[in-house]
Amino acid sequence: MAGSDRLRLDDQPGYVLHSYPFRETSLVVEVFTRHHGRVALVARGARRPKSAVRGVLLAFQPLLLSWYGKNELRTLHKAEWQGGMPQLQGRALICGFYINELLLKLTARDDPHEALFDRYTETLRELGETDAHAMVLRRFERRLLQELGYGLILGHEAETGEPIQPDAFYRYVVEQGPVREAGEGNGVQLRGKTLLDMANDDYSDPITQQQSKLLMRTLINHHLGEHTLHTRQLLRDLQEL
Repeated sequence: MAGSDRLRLDDQPGYVLHSYPFRETSLVVEVFTRHHGRVALVARGARRPKSAVRGVLLAFQPLLLSWYGKNELRTLHKAEWQGGMPQLQGRALICGFYINELLLKLTARDDPHEALFDRYTETLRELGETDAHAMVLRRFERRLLQELGYGLILGHEAETGEPIQPDAFYRYVVEQGPVREAGEGNGVQLRGKTLLDMANDDYSDPITQQQSKLLMRTLINHHLGEHTLHTRQLLRDLQEL
């Protein structure tokens, strides 16, 4: 019993990213937690009508989660809803599924990212309170890549170190950064102003919105490799991404 106790964690802040049926009455729940990163849990009997966690394991709602086990697939012991988060609806809901899919496909299990967890919480709140969904997504995408070690270079040229000039044009080369544009070449073509706007999290300029969307899509596709994002098509259909 003592060994089992050491493998048990109680009251861990977290969110449900995704769940799917497991055996006859259970669920596998992928959760994103503040102190332990992404964790896969078996919620035994969660699909039964009288299950205590059936109505609690909802996406986009803050939870306190308790589990035990040392294997990759652990066992959920308890889940408590914390409240205080607006319910996502319509386009905001699809944006929420998009950022969940990014976390599922770009983060490793058992790799904590406390700053990213806090940014995720704030992003959910912003999605529920504003119609500027594209701006919210760009901010989250940038923080996600930064937290994973793929931070963007936005304030200076990659080759020379010279400060970015707002009136100049650049090509942003994957795994290198912005280079001063000189004819055709690899990378996403951007204004210097777009790079500086992104550095300041300012997406009020329509051209910045358009160019930052293309840049983030290119970078995320690169880091996804062979993975595809199913929610991106939904957002594209709604002209949100």
